[in-house]
Formats: sequence, structure tokens, C-alpha cells
Amino acid sequence: MDGTVVAVSRNGEYSFTKPNREGITLLAGLGVEGDVHAGVTVKHRSRVARDPSQPNLRQVHLIHEELFTEVAREGFTVEPGRLGENVTTRGLDLLALPTGTLLHLGDTAVVEVTGLRNPCRQIDDFQAGLLKQVLGRDENGNVVRKAGIMSVVRTGGQVRPGDPIRVELPAEPHRALEPV
Repeated sequence: MDGTVVAVSRNGEYSFTKPNREGITLLAGLGVEGDVHAGVTVKHRSRVARDPSQPNLRQVHLIHEELFTEVAREGFTVEPGRLGENVTTRGLDLLALPTGTLLHLGDTAVVEVTGLRNPCRQIDDFQAGLLKQVLGRDENGNVVRKAGIMSVVRTGGQVRPGDPIRVELPAEPHRALEPV
């Protein structure tokens, strides 16, 4: 169940997309060094407006490259960093991981999975109709979110494309991911 880092991205300014980088530095308890969403408390504008003292459970956003292939079949072109993620992965079913999973990225960095990204309308501003591809309902009417997962940094370190990702599941019983 291990994977690989395909790309890493960060942006020091509020913008939907994040430029790809040769590497990023994860800072324990804060997030991605130099990224606008780094910090102990929430940085997402709508969450800050509600309560700026909330803990930041969205320090590092990961998304699976396989999603780009899936939406390409429907005519959309998405590349790493374009949906605002910090780490693009391959070979790992991020959406199936339980809350509390530890992801070991590269040699030293470790992030703890906190929940699902809740896709917003900005995705349609990026490409009209794309939101429907990453947010829908299953055959039972349950909401399905595919726009990646959120995490917090437990151990800092450098992360680069090509780095391995090792999965460490939490003790059972596992809790399914919910939006954070």
C-alpha cells in the first residue's frame, strides 16, 4: 500500500493553484514552509472568517495523480499543483485511508491524515464542470469527495518528487475520513 511522490507544490500567496517546486520543506506543527496555508491555526479564508482560532487540520493537502487520469477521460486537463495540493502522489489510494494514518514522505517527513478536502466552487472557476467530477453521490446517495486529503505535519523534513511514501495505519478500529 505504499506510493510515490509525483510532484510537490507551494505558494506564498492566496491562489487556487500552486507552482510545482524541486522540493518543499515540511515544518512540524505548521505545514509547508513558505506556503500561505502553513500555521498552527486555520488559514483557509472561509474558515478564518468563521473562527480564526480553530486548529489548522489542513496544513498539507495531498491528491492522487490517478484522479487526473480519471477526469481526463471526461475531457478535463489537470496537472500537479493545479487543484491547490502540496503533494501529488501515485500508487496510493488516499481516499481509502483511515483518519490518523501516518504517511512517511521521503527520508524524514511524517504527516498525519486528518480528513478529506471538501471541494469548493473554485474548482469550477478553474475548469467549468470539474467540480461535478470530484464531488458527487454514490448509488446510495452518499456524498463522495475525490479532491484529496488533508494532513498535519508530525515530523518535518524535505519532500521531493520521486520520494517514496510509506503508510503506517493507526490502531483499529479505523475511522473513515470525513471533511475537514
